[in-house]
Amino acid sequence: MKALFIGGTGTISAAISRKLVKIGCELYLLNRGNRNTELSGKVEEIRCDINNEQDMADKVAGMNFDVVADFIAFTPEQVERDWRLFQNKTRQYIFISSASAYQKPLSNYRVTESTTLSNPYWEYARNKIACEEFLLKVYRQHDFPITIVRPSHTYDERSVPLGVHGKNGSWQVVKRMLEGKPVIIHGDGTSLWTMTHNSDFASAFIGLMGNIHAIGETVQITSDETLTWNQIYYAIATALNVELKAVHISSEFLSLCGPYNFTGGLTGDKANSVVFDTTKLKSLVPYFTAKVRFDQGIQETINYVLAHSECQISDEEFDTWSDRLIAIREKALYSLRW
Repeated sequence: MKALFIGGTGTISAAISRKLVKIGCELYLLNRGNRNTELSGKVEEIRCDINNEQDMADKVAGMNFDVVADFIAFTPEQVERDWRLFQNKTRQYIFISSASAYQKPLSNYRVTESTTLSNPYWEYARNKIACEEFLLKVYRQHDFPITIVRPSHTYDERSVPLGVHGKNGSWQVVKRMLEGKPVIIHGDGTSLWTMTHNSDFASAFIGLMGNIHAIGETVQITSDETLTWNQIYYAIATALNVELKAVHISSEFLSLCGPYNFTGGLTGDKANSVVFDTTKLKSLVPYFTAKVRFDQGIQETINYVLAHSECQISDEEFDTWSDRLIAIREKALYSLRW
């Protein structure tokens, strides 16, 4: 199989790239070349400015692929560009959408591919919906061989997946846990969520590549394991071998107290209870089973992050904000005691 990945080195795509290299796929990565070191010498690198359509056209001139997958398209303009570039160059075009595109608030916590798409809280999700709508149009009108993939919360070894963190990622929350400080969990921590390890996602994704039954289809790829946010944070604390000191604050309140805008990520995503139905995925990829249980996967992530200083990006602003918010909550509770 000859495949072209636009991107190819992110949380999701890096795991897929590694697996494809192992099975002998002829893989091309089209990106700026900033994070290709791990796969250097094992893949063909096409370095270009992703946002320069002519540059991309020049770099892929005369080339054809079995699969083209875009992991970094976020707006309709970007998928329209891909349509112009690859409409006669690939047997399958895979677009990475997002489970955040599903209806918010949900009318049913159990989510299938037919769940309505509507998210008034998050521009990111609305753009993904618009991308899907354009691709379905060119599939129906021009027979462009699309497959739409909707991931949910997928994690790897480089970053601890959380609900509430600052602009520099999750390390500061991990650091707070290590220091015995309280950490914020949105809501009461009992809403349902799904975490998917990127190696499991990769196995399912590869099963869709070159799969004639996936053409024209939309497929969500997630684990079947359902967790509460309390369980997620407890598993992280356990992996760190520390006591979890959780402070619960409503998602609505978090969204209102800046400087962080949690409206999209919480109200439009993580604050909602969701259970993903993977029946369609398993009908298309019969061998697929998510193998990495969260408590096991997060232990590997914690071990990696603690051993790699480049993953430990401090965020003093978020740390101070957390302390202040927790102190305000405690003061309010104290003032209400009889």
